[in-house]
Parts: sequence; C-alpha cells; structure tokens
Amino acid sequence: MTIKPGPTDRVPMTSINSGEGREVLKDVYCLTTQIVNVYFVGQPRGGNPWVLVDAGLAGAGKQIVQTAGERFGANNPPRAIVLTHGHFDHVGALPELTAQWDVPVYAHNEEMPFLTGRETYAGPYPDAGGGLISRLSRFFPDSPIDISDRVHALPEDHTVLELSDWEWIHTPGHTPGHVSLFRRDDAALIAGDAFVTVQQEALYDVLTQKQEVSGPPRYFTSDWTLAKDSVQRLCALKPQVAMTGHGLPMWGEELAAQLGHLAAHFDAVAVPRATNRAQHE
Repeated sequence: MTIKPGPTDRVPMTSINSGEGREVLKDVYCLTTQIVNVYFVGQPRGGNPWVLVDAGLAGAGKQIVQTAGERFGANNPPRAIVLTHGHFDHVGALPELTAQWDVPVYAHNEEMPFLTGRETYAGPYPDAGGGLISRLSRFFPDSPIDISDRVHALPEDHTVLELSDWEWIHTPGHTPGHVSLFRRDDAALIAGDAFVTVQQEALYDVLTQKQEVSGPPRYFTSDWTLAKDSVQRLCALKPQVAMTGHGLPMWGEELAAQLGHLAAHFDAVAVPRATNRAQHE
C-alpha cells in the first residue's frame, strides 16, 4: 500500500489543553492536539482491540502513537482509523500514522473524492460569522489528501466493523460525507464537527476552551440546511455525553439544554449572514 501525503502546513495556534488527554468514558479517551480532538475507543488494557477516531493535525502522529502505546500497550495498533470527515485538521497525521500502522481507514462514501485527491473542499469562508479564526481560515491548509490505497467506505448498514456496539450516522452539512458515531447502550455520541462545544470562530474561546455548544465551524461548513437537519437529528437521540472535534466533552442536563437550544434556534445562532462563496468574495 502507498499513501500520498496531503496538507503538511502547521496551524500556528494552540489551546491551553493541547497535549492533554482525558478519559471521557471507561473505553473512550480524548486527546487534544493543538485545537482539535482525536478519540481512542477501546478498553484500556494491554493487547485489547481499539479504534482511532480522526487523526488530528499534521505533526500530531508521534503524540497519537505515544498515547496509544500508553493506553493499549506497545505494538498494539488500532484495528482501524474512522474519520468523521476529511478536513485537514482531522486527517493531518494520517501519513505519519499509516506509515507506523498498517491499518484500514474508514469514511463515508461521499467523503471519498476528498480523501483520494480527486476534489478539494469548497471554502474557506473567512467572513462567515466573524472572529479572528474565521479571518485566518484563508491561510489554513487546503490541499486534498490522497489515501486511495488505504481508505474504505463505511458499511451501508451503518455498522462500524471494528466497533460492534457503535453505529455511524450520516450528519452532512459541515462536509457532504460527515458522520457521527453513536452508542445506544449509554447514549454516547462522538459528533465530529456536526456541532462543537466551543465557539470555534473566536480565538479567545478556542485558546481557553470556553465551553459552549455551537454549530459546526462556520468558515468550513458547506451546506447550512443539511447542517441544521444533522444537529436536530443528533439532538433527537438525546445523547448523555457529547465528544466533539473541538472543545471539551459535555454531559447530562447541560448538554441537553444547550444542544436543544442550538437545534431549536439553529438559524439564528449558528448560520452566518452570508452562506455562499459569492457573498464572501
């Protein structure tokens, strides 16, 4: 198998939680790499099978491999890497990780053009929603990654082969093939960027990780009608814990209240005034 590297540029900002890991559930561990989270799913004993959800930013591979070794034992690679979507901050370390681990990568079929070098995502939209990070988004890496020899489409029956108790849910809007992972037994949700728990456009909030349920990052969201539908679908699942691509995990009543407010008032609180490229140029 071969893998062609994609974006290698680094993002010149880091949250106060960068490098920190936290056990969200007994079998789900969150590691923050700069401004984005990756998740390790599996029982934390040496030799147990596990899965990595998302791959962070370029340069995070060494830290991800080290954390995996500490949690699951040395020489115990994941059974697979599952991508919520293919934006640069969720696939950046894939070249490093797949050089270390000979494992399959799974994503929704509609993400395949962006993971095989055939298409580049629309955007960014630097004026979407204001905030310094929105304005800086024009400088973020935008070249597509090509993992065509490695990536596979998630099964159509919504199962995740290496995670028997989880299901994937198509939650488009932020990207066409965005997915979230849900476990019905304990209502645990890995939401990717379908919604996040930090105001991702505001530099201060990102750096300090001020917690707040927010819509998907505005500067990279392509379809707000679908994004709204996805948030409402996830809200209807009544998750007890939400683990998002950006921001700290959130539980219980606070999550229910804030996610419910976002779902009910999505157009007012999440959608920027200008939502197409023509309005941004």
